[in-house]
Amino acid sequence: MDKEFSHSESPLVQKIIDGGWNWSHVVKRGMSIRFTDLEGGANLSALFYNATNFSERYNMGDTLKIQHISYMCKNRCIYSDMGRILMSVIDDSLGWHDMICGVSYPETIQTRFGAKSYQEFHNEFHRNGYDSLMIELAKHGLGKRDFIETINFFSKVGVDQDGGLGFVENHSKPGDFVELRAEMDTLVVVDAGMHPLNPSASYLKKPVEVTIAPCDPAKQDDPCKHFCAENERGFFNTEQYNYAG
Repeated sequence: MDKEFSHSESPLVQKIIDGGWNWSHVVKRGMSIRFTDLEGGANLSALFYNATNFSERYNMGDTLKIQHISYMCKNRCIYSDMGRILMSVIDDSLGWHDMICGVSYPETIQTRFGAKSYQEFHNEFHRNGYDSLMIELAKHGLGKRDFIETINFFSKVGVDQDGGLGFVENHSKPGDFVELRAEMDTLVVVDAGMHPLNPSASYLKKPVEVTIAPCDPAKQDDPCKHFCAENERGFFNTEQYNYAG
């Protein structure tokens, strides 16, 4: 598997997000962020906001509708609710990342794995996706009304003949990755907790490596830009916004 970056610059940020823990960073325009599943079976729930105006944020409905897709993968874009592109997927080893199922909640984790509080178990307590992301959002002055849809990187969900959703096990292997290019300054908020549909009988904690480095901007023939005609307009709207700023 090719694990080289799509650019030759040295990383500016490189760290490991422990399984079940949260993290955030403003990824500047002209930078890329790569997430790597270190052990296999990871899930990374991500939120996206315009870093200079938090009221503009990722919109799942527009991202799906504009590109006529049901999952995220290479050459697709992450749209805001103002018709602009926050980030685009410039590299991806998996070809499928869940955009529909959201995150786990306290009741879900407690019902499946039992109560395991911080007061009793300290850093080994059972975390859930919603609370984890809310903790990280609070660091940026954001709260419940700012909680939005997530993209669950490294996870795949299938649909059966009756319309039911089923988690696809063993989808992500050690070393699988996804790399996003910031088309505008973007606040990325993530949680490395379990996918809500993961049927594991045990509480999983899978680490994810994150690396941020400079990258080339989208060129005229960029495949993300030309995935569909709507993306060309999305890039134009984003470029107009960036130049006006």
